Amino acid sequence: MLIYIFILISKIVENALSTLRLIIVANGKKKLGALLNGMIALVWIFVTGIVIIDINKDILKVVFFVIGSIIGSYLGSVIEEKIALGCNMLICVIKEKYENTLKEKLKNYKITTICEKNNNTSILFIFLKRRESKKISKIIKSIDKDSLIFIEKAKTLSNIV
Repeated sequence: MLIYIFILISKIVENALSTLRLIIVANGKKKLGALLNGMIALVWIFVTGIVIIDINKDILKVVFFVIGSIIGSYLGSVIEEKIALGCNMLICVIKEKYENTLKEKLKNYKITTICEKNNNTSILFIFLKRRESKKISKIIKSIDKDSLIFIEKAKTLSNIV
């Protein structure tokens, strides 16, 4: 029974780290991604070696391997969502009359505004850390319940060059 638990936990760790590595590399953290990849390879070698030995006689090893992969992938996504690396650009379409109120509430954020005089709307571009996106979206909706909010992944030019 211990071997199955080892396989399950090892695959959970491996797949969780794999999911995190993909997201970390996508956010430009190449050195951390390379370090994680080394750890992933080490775990993979051990667990796969254990599963392959007598695989035809013990199919439960494969079952625990697969279950660990599923749980690990999901867990990696949950962890990444909690640490929320990177930045977002919130594009917010609000009624023009709420623009100043919203800007006052969000005075600590970088905001660029485009006014649409014909339909009395303002389009605000708000640059912020990804983990703050839900909080800021709630603030916007509390000021203008009819607002439209679009979220895009954003990078500053210094992060690209």
